[in-house]
Amino acid sequence: MIKNDLKLIEKNLSKKEEKRLIMLAPSFLTDFFYPEIICQLSNLGFDVIVEITFGAKMVNREYHRLLKERNKELWISSTCPGIVEGIKRNESLKVFEKNLAPIDSPMKAMAKVCKKHYPFYKIFFLSPCHMKKIEAEKIEEIDFVIDYQQMKEFFKKHNISSCSTKRKFDRFYNDYTKIYPLSGGLTKTAHLKGIIKKREVIIKDGWEKVKKILYKLKKNPEKYKKIKFLDVTFCNGGCIGGHCTNQNISIRKKKNLVKEYKKLSLKEAIPEDRIGLIKKAEGIKFAYF
Repeated sequence: MIKNDLKLIEKNLSKKEEKRLIMLAPSFLTDFFYPEIICQLSNLGFDVIVEITFGAKMVNREYHRLLKERNKELWISSTCPGIVEGIKRNESLKVFEKNLAPIDSPMKAMAKVCKKHYPFYKIFFLSPCHMKKIEAEKIEEIDFVIDYQQMKEFFKKHNISSCSTKRKFDRFYNDYTKIYPLSGGLTKTAHLKGIIKKREVIIKDGWEKVKKILYKLKKNPEKYKKIKFLDVTFCNGGCIGGHCTNQNISIRKKKNLVKEYKKLSLKEAIPEDRIGLIKKAEGIKFAYF
């Protein structure tokens, strides 16, 4: 995993002339405090600090279009690389590879947006799990990836502890997709009302539970023919349950942290010219259907 080479990351961070951008998923709340994390990352050497929530918004638009235009087919969310790889590597489940939504993950979508607006910056991704680190290796717009536990070690090594700042994330809009790291986050934020019925959607988190659903669909497709969409994640609870997140607090507490963070963010004002600007993503392709 070259992009996760900590020596190369350390070398890059030592270059004062280098411009750096780092992307975070809202699951960062499992391990870091807000807005303290922004101050810490800034002190470590990051010039631009963004969440991948705008990328999630772009991805949601494509899921809305997919489920509307091709509603006779079964689709499986491809936002989680663990699910994608799990299906591709399991001989019994490879039959479902054709059902994986041909849409970028929020991480890939956001990396494309960032590369468009910050073409000369090195782009980092702060990852809650190992599977996203593997996925980042395949995304040309991402230069480096580091997980939550590794970042904590970097903070410790560089004597970056508690600090305060009034600085907020460098944002493209006020992010309703902050609940994306939670199980069912895609379905709850993609505005699917009128596009697909609740009974046509199955939401599951945790690979063992997801496999059971897939085996049932494979064994008895006629029984489940009304199911049109599986919103699924590899880790229990969604991305907040990632293996690189804090394992000493419960999924329930992690979920509450994200929900409270969303409430807080809705109170934060951002410039009018940056609210919901789809044109920030003009010319970028996020789907392949």
